[in-house]
Amino acid sequence: MSSLDEARQRLGELFIIGFNGIELSDDTSAFLSQAKIGGVILFAPNYESPGQVAELINQVQECRGDLPLWVSVDQEGGRVRRFKKPFVSLPDAQTIGTLDSPKLLFEVTAMMCKELRSVGININYAPVADIMTNPKNPVIGNRAYGSNEEQVSKMVTAVVRGHLVSGVQACVKHFPGHGDTSVDSHFALPKVDTSPQILRDREFKPFIKAFKSRCSMVMTAHVLISQIDPELPATLSTKILQNILRQELRYSKIIISDDLEMKAITDHYGAAEAPVMAVKAGCDLLIYRTEAGARAAYEAMVKALEDGKLPPEAVLQAAERSRSLKKEFLMPYQPVVVGELGQKIGIPEHQELLEKLAGKPTAEA
Repeated sequence: MSSLDEARQRLGELFIIGFNGIELSDDTSAFLSQAKIGGVILFAPNYESPGQVAELINQVQECRGDLPLWVSVDQEGGRVRRFKKPFVSLPDAQTIGTLDSPKLLFEVTAMMCKELRSVGININYAPVADIMTNPKNPVIGNRAYGSNEEQVSKMVTAVVRGHLVSGVQACVKHFPGHGDTSVDSHFALPKVDTSPQILRDREFKPFIKAFKSRCSMVMTAHVLISQIDPELPATLSTKILQNILRQELRYSKIIISDDLEMKAITDHYGAAEAPVMAVKAGCDLLIYRTEAGARAAYEAMVKALEDGKLPPEAVLQAAERSRSLKKEFLMPYQPVVVGELGQKIGIPEHQELLEKLAGKPTAEA
């Protein structure tokens, strides 16, 4: 088999896709299995109850090939959480950060992730490693653990460890830092004029500490860092993803794009061009919140491979990173036993731990 044929076979592995509904439609099921899609992302409209979402995830995994799919969610706590009651509800990161208790945060995160794992989630897009250096930031705000590097770093490492002990991959975000922006990348392209040296001394550090805590996934920021790459946002920038993240910081694991249907990308770089640019820049996995967006991007990338605009090696390297971590982390695969969920989610011990967090008066000595 030629590298081009192999890249066509492996292309679907690069996609993490959203879809509609609380059940898996035949069309979505066919796309997942025929295109060999690498994973899915669930949102609030996909969730009704723990039993329902576990059944849905079992349906998703029935579409798997030789390896399970990544099944991912944004369950940070505070305002960003897709699964509501009876899942435990963590306070926002800013509130947790003021308690200054990494030990308690580790315990609470492990508890939250045990609940996620019990329904079949294996990636959570958390923690936010952005430092709240701009009080007017509309997209990060109270999602950050603090306004200084040391505070954010120790909280981020506690969250990463809490995920891993519970069998969920943490995905630290948004590299190289979204804390100093004043524009929401869901709606426009933010620009940051911070010097590379300040970024190294401040923004990069929580990410570096997360990697040392064995975090194997990092999400990119749709942010233009003008003093490093004045042309392209981090998600599409070889200078940021290859020169800095891969070479300077020696990060070798998975790079995940933020949602490529956000206006910071679609309004500036084109729906067909952006996924090609992202993979060429160094992204291994591409998030699409809608199935329609994912299908269009998949077709665009097939065409780019055939036209020679996307090197097969870039696709094969990205797919291999994903598959390698799946073999290490998701095997052997076991479907969720739905009948056992009542003993695992929203149980009294979890509520007591949350109350301990809420009642903690001062920083640890």
